[in-house]
Amino acid sequence: RDNPATSVVIGWNQLSGNNIVVAYDTVDHGLNYAAYTFRHGVDKKVQYHEMNNHFARLENLKPNTAYYFIIKDTEGISERFWFKTAPNVNTARLSLIAGGDSRNNREPRQNGNKLVAKLKPHAVLFGGDMTDDDTAEEWIEWMDDWQLTISDDGRMYPIVAARGNHEASNEVIVNLFDVPTDNVVFAIPFAGNLLRTYTLNSMISAIGEQSIWLKNELESHQDVIWRIAQYHFPIRPHQSGKIDNPLQYLCWANLFYNNKVQLVVECDAHVVKSTWPLKPSFSFTADKGFERDDENGTVFVGEGCWGAPLRENDDDKSWTRNSASFNQFKWIFVNQERIEVRTVKLDNADEVAELSNEDQFSMPENIDIWAPSEGDVIVIENKNFTGIKTYNTAKDLFSLYPNPVANSLSIKVNSKEEVAISIYTVKGKLLYTSALSTSGNINTSSFPAGVLNVVVNTNGKNYTQKVIKL
Repeated sequence: RDNPATSVVIGWNQLSGNNIVVAYDTVDHGLNYAAYTFRHGVDKKVQYHEMNNHFARLENLKPNTAYYFIIKDTEGISERFWFKTAPNVNTARLSLIAGGDSRNNREPRQNGNKLVAKLKPHAVLFGGDMTDDDTAEEWIEWMDDWQLTISDDGRMYPIVAARGNHEASNEVIVNLFDVPTDNVVFAIPFAGNLLRTYTLNSMISAIGEQSIWLKNELESHQDVIWRIAQYHFPIRPHQSGKIDNPLQYLCWANLFYNNKVQLVVECDAHVVKSTWPLKPSFSFTADKGFERDDENGTVFVGEGCWGAPLRENDDDKSWTRNSASFNQFKWIFVNQERIEVRTVKLDNADEVAELSNEDQFSMPENIDIWAPSEGDVIVIENKNFTGIKTYNTAKDLFSLYPNPVANSLSIKVNSKEEVAISIYTVKGKLLYTSALSTSGNINTSSFPAGVLNVVVNTNGKNYTQKVIKL
């Protein structure tokens, strides 16, 4: 509901019992209720969809801190669970999962939930259509499945919920997730001014109150480094059976572009898509009101696939980066320097290794990251970043062209610092070494055919890409 560095909401279905208290602490006391330092009662109760929903809004928490908790009533004590508050400094790095449309195929829905428990994000942005028919039976089943997002050690992960068209009213999200506004339109800050997320509502008018709120929100937070929006209906769906959304385009697209909303997560169409950075445009070169703008544009990703029936990705645009059709969600890393977006396939969830609580950013064994023609990672660079750049992969640091290569290899280095480049055979024989500041061409005509290792050294670290010599 508020700053996740200092507050969190715990929600549960209270089946029976009275005198309900949440006991919590920064020390794990297991089921020893008396040992917990802090106590909190119930802030909100609502009977809804045959559940007795209770919410405890914990505040004044310490940032970036593990909190352990149990729930006690007259009939007993719950299991011991825990969560970790978000960091509150913009030098932090965040991990987010974003997706939606979990509707009626339980196996892929459960697979996605299991991966949440294994990847351990700071938060899950969920873009609506949790169930198919919005019945009590389906919601109880959905909540049962959501328990799979709890890690084996009892760690839980916050959800930031948006409304979809399969939620019959705003009160569904309000009553089941205790979101901070009745119209399900709100902003949440992460890590100081590092990131602000905007949850919009496709099921109410984009004109008027909602767009005025978004304009004021964006303009009053110009100090924010990154801005991510989520909502349900895509402005330009990548599925031919889905209609465009002109009101969202007219009310939101220019606000996104003019106020540097760098990433937008859309749902609903049940396909996989990513776009190049886009700006709204009515020029003759525009396609469906957008054209590519690599310098200042907004990247749109989506569109659902957390268990809803898959559809054919049959409506690409000229500015589509890649599209496909499979069960997936987005895994997003954010720091001052860049946003990285990966698409995680859900179907092999049981084979994926679990990350440790100390490492939310490694690629776990067997994780299935989509690797389409334009690459497996979408990188959005902070062009105003002046600190020391870091590189997570060799592809972040330098690019090679062509590959395979015959007589001349072009190398472009993204670092502002001078780097050393060396080329080896797979057996370790040095073929070439030199310093390179930004880019250059290497005569490879005399190099032996086969696989070569191109190694770039900077800041004491080596980064390697392979190239095939013809």
